Amino acid sequence: MKYNVIMKENVGKPSTPQPQSLILNTVRQVLKPLIRLLLAHGITYTLLLDELKRLFVEIADKEFQIGNKPQTDSRITLLTGVHRRDVHRFRNETSDNTIIRTNFGAQLMAQWLGNPRFIDSDKKPRKLPRFSTFGEDESFESLVASVSKDIRARPVLDEWLRTGKVTMLDDGDIELNTDAFIPKEDLEQKLFFFGMNIHDHLASAVNNLQDGNKSMVERCTYHDGLTIDQVEEIHQLIKVKGMDYLKEINLAAINQNVSNANHEAAQFRINSGIYFYYEPLIKVDADKGDND
Repeated sequence: MKYNVIMKENVGKPSTPQPQSLILNTVRQVLKPLIRLLLAHGITYTLLLDELKRLFVEIADKEFQIGNKPQTDSRITLLTGVHRRDVHRFRNETSDNTIIRTNFGAQLMAQWLGNPRFIDSDKKPRKLPRFSTFGEDESFESLVASVSKDIRARPVLDEWLRTGKVTMLDDGDIELNTDAFIPKEDLEQKLFFFGMNIHDHLASAVNNLQDGNKSMVERCTYHDGLTIDQVEEIHQLIKVKGMDYLKEINLAAINQNVSNANHEAAQFRINSGIYFYYEPLIKVDADKGDND
């Protein structure tokens, strides 16, 4: 009888979802486009599983230490649920993919778009001669040298001509193709930006979910009930306004870099971007929903 009373008291009082359940449901939604990408390139669950184990171990090892105490395989197993033999294997393997390479092309593009040396009075990228001549301080060669003294301008020019990032004009000057921000052919380059941008956007959002962290800007504008023509009209507006925003931030950051030359405290990086997405609305069958 007491059991029945308890059951009646709980009727109509659904339990509050636990944080773990809420987070897992959210992660499931976040992972959907990633799983779509993996399946499209023949990467199966078993291949992903090993990478997930490795990441759990790596992050637990580096970011969940207790004071200055050295981590042990047993403690990482306790934290992650990864078997101790796998923990030991991951912690002792050497891998060259843990070092994130700096994208030289992205830095070069940023300089050409924002450095006062390489833009005109309208803040547009100047047409550059291949070499500097008397009376002309800047050139494509000096542009490359502004980013790295170890890379020659000729192979960079050849590659950028091949991929359409630049055009060689009849007078010999080199013109930047401002539509070539997103590589169309080089999968490695596209994945570089994909990894950097998705990581940084997600890291910003995760930071804002953690108590006590200083909030980072992470905002969006959401609307539904639009036609495809209206969607495309807004998309074009975002392309124009978004590019204006990126150019302004790029110019501000380059000016800061110039003032920070050889400054020991200049040890931080930033990333800020624009994104746009659309899809058909999913209509829910009310009757079916009641029967589920």
